[in-house]
Amino acid sequence: MNSDRAVGAQPTVSAHKRFALASPARRALLRFGLTGAAALGATAALGAAPAAPKPPAPSSRPRPSTPQEALRELAAGNRRWRTFRERHPDESPAVRQSLTSGQHPFAVILGCIDSRVAPELLFDQGLGDLFVVRSAGEVLDEAVLGSIAYGPLELGTPLIVVLGHQSCGAVTAAVKADQTGERLPAHIQYLADQIAPNIDHTKAGDACIASTIDANVRAVRARLAAEPDLAARIDTGQLAVVGARYDLTTQRVNRVV
Repeated sequence: MNSDRAVGAQPTVSAHKRFALASPARRALLRFGLTGAAALGATAALGAAPAAPKPPAPSSRPRPSTPQEALRELAAGNRRWRTFRERHPDESPAVRQSLTSGQHPFAVILGCIDSRVAPELLFDQGLGDLFVVRSAGEVLDEAVLGSIAYGPLELGTPLIVVLGHQSCGAVTAAVKADQTGERLPAHIQYLADQIAPNIDHTKAGDACIASTIDANVRAVRARLAAEPDLAARIDTGQLAVVGARYDLTTQRVNRVV
């Protein structure tokens, strides 16, 4: 309980006496507070609050419908990102409202959990544009596979991008564990075990890590492309699965082939 509200506290001084006893500066502050409150009350009573801005129309951007169109849109978005000309598209109130009735993302991005590699940012895309699945080192399991497959198989999403990145911590940990024989904590060892077959043993140090990042992207991409349901769509040209790497230094996304 607050001590100044306890039973037996001294009676409070009236508001008029407090105002009279206050310093000139404090009286000015009190006077401003009283007149400001009165003005706010009058505004509310008259209904004179500023009108809310009219929501813009939903995005009129053409939605990519082929793998080639989707790749071009991602490339253009990454160009805006790395040149600091982001548009932050598809975030308006109208677009948000339109998305309550459905979604049609044009790409699935399988990326790492790394906090520096957010696909919506580095491709400058907005709400409803991308399915994003993230696991450390782009490691696949049944949940990740099912999440990736949902886009192409249920909504006809035409593109899957496996996105590795410079200085990947999961790949670095896997390489170091392989070199030292040290076991990693708990479930982190599972990640290392999945990445280990892709380690480039022809290189050492940072070169080994960089090469393994690309090799890991290629292996994950190949595994996805070999999934029967996805492969059927690839054969008809409805879907492409590509590998890429995001460079933290340049902020550029490059294809990994």
